[in-house]
Amino acid sequence: MGWLYRQTEVSPESLTAEEVQRFIRAHAGVLDRAVDSALRKEPLDAVSVQRLKESDYVFSGVKVFHELNEAFPSLLDGEGNPKPFERFLNDVQKVHESYNVNYLRTEYNFARASALMAARWKRFEQDGDRYLLQYRTTGDGRVRRTHRMLHNITLPVTSPFWDKYFPPNGWNCRCTVVQVRKGKYPVSDEREAMNLGSQATAGKYQEMFMFNPGKRMATFPSYNAYTVRKCNACEWRPDKMKLAADIPDNELCKACRLLQEYKRMDAKSTRQRAAFLKGKTISHPEFNQKISITGKGIKEWTNQPFEHFYEKNRLLLDIENAFKETSYLGAIPYHKSDDVKWSHIFEIEIQGSKAWIIVREYTWGDITLHSISDSLGEYLKEHKPIKKE
Repeated sequence: MGWLYRQTEVSPESLTAEEVQRFIRAHAGVLDRAVDSALRKEPLDAVSVQRLKESDYVFSGVKVFHELNEAFPSLLDGEGNPKPFERFLNDVQKVHESYNVNYLRTEYNFARASALMAARWKRFEQDGDRYLLQYRTTGDGRVRRTHRMLHNITLPVTSPFWDKYFPPNGWNCRCTVVQVRKGKYPVSDEREAMNLGSQATAGKYQEMFMFNPGKRMATFPSYNAYTVRKCNACEWRPDKMKLAADIPDNELCKACRLLQEYKRMDAKSTRQRAAFLKGKTISHPEFNQKISITGKGIKEWTNQPFEHFYEKNRLLLDIENAFKETSYLGAIPYHKSDDVKWSHIFEIEIQGSKAWIIVREYTWGDITLHSISDSLGEYLKEHKPIKKE
């Protein structure tokens, strides 16, 4: 708000200001934590996790654009004169309370549910048509009437029903989908199921939930609380992973494209500037082995979602010095790949927050810089790193 107080207008280009970028990244960081929380129950590959978190970033950026536009008129009093900063700050507290407390709480829950269901969909796709899918509610008194009507709908994974009515089907929706053996339950009438799904998402602002987070690999649909209906059919929406050459001349489309470009260009630019690190080794006073830097490690680092995204990428460019300032916590056995024997964890502080640099030790002896994370805290409490000689 201190930044906004100094402005004469709000435009899509406002989203590139460093103060605004910090605000966007802080908001996206909350949603990223929701994703990480969900994926502790249902693991997902790194590329898909990256896409989910890119969805968090674009969603947060468009939301911040709305918030700035809503707060901006509060700069002036009823006679058109600038307000003192303290009065302006007091007057925008309602905007803050709405966007960053009430809305954010609901959005956190939605991002968590979307990430969980995206991971499950990925697993369902891998199993192919071996099973049928069955829609289920939690079965308690809080379940919406329209969602109760979907309970036990059973259809093949290829049914178009799952394109539109795969959970979550609304804010704070707790529905899920499970695999069931063929023959155990009768297959539902697809036309009737589609009709019930339509009723479950009927009403103002409900149709925005007609998407499958696993197929889109996005936490939020392109048409959401901060966009418009036509965003859902946009050829260059964020989950399509391609940028528009030409876009309609409106601020919402400009903001969306700018956010997509900004996120990707920073990672690409840092990778280019970090090319000099390839083949180098770094060392740590508490770790008696040399750590190699590879092109793969540089790519993983720059792409990794992070609350302080730009500071994290700048750190890579000075990794030789920065790494010496970290604390070695120990190693964790790695179970997702037979090739990786250990993940060595080094703790560092970025912008006052803890972060963890990950170094991987392979079964054939190579030890390489892998990535950096700001979401390992809870995991490290459950899986204590082992100090290795």
